[in-house]
Amino acid sequence: MKRGFEVVTKYKDKGINLPYRSTKQAAGYDIEAGVDFVLPSIWKLGFLKVLWAIKHEKDVSEDEMQRAKDILRPLLVPTGIKAYMQPDEMLVIANRSSGPLKRGMVLPNGIGIVDADYYGNESNEGELFVQMTNFGLLDRKIKKGDRIAQGIFVPFLTTDDDSNKGTKRIGGFGSSGE
Repeated sequence: MKRGFEVVTKYKDKGINLPYRSTKQAAGYDIEAGVDFVLPSIWKLGFLKVLWAIKHEKDVSEDEMQRAKDILRPLLVPTGIKAYMQPDEMLVIANRSSGPLKRGMVLPNGIGIVDADYYGNESNEGELFVQMTNFGLLDRKIKKGDRIAQGIFVPFLTTDDDSNKGTKRIGGFGSSGE
């Protein structure tokens, strides 16, 4: 087995579709939401209030600032799938072209990188989550099976004097260091 996708154990009987290429020449595999999910709009009162205060050079309390940060915080949309690949490959998770343009949904980190050793990790079996933010005016209702991102397998190179620390992965986002 060189590379591919599998359903995570806890989703085995939940009707999860494995990612697929929509056309013969597509580079990316369309990744679907594994559950119904509401992605809230960032344009909530707490955020707008802080934005207005900053623009008008007004004081903002720590509590108000924290509420605004919480509204802007990306959420993780579960997919119910995991990816396996060769040790010198990665899976790039990227926006679908229609996400930002038609739906106001974006990956706030631009792209996500899934390392080969994420597969089968102890904390979540390697389930892929798509980190998303909704810049649309209204909350976005994502239905299970909606295509939310695309994944592209890519080989990578290391330097001649590569000195990786050999740390064992134990989790997901940020688990190999902040």
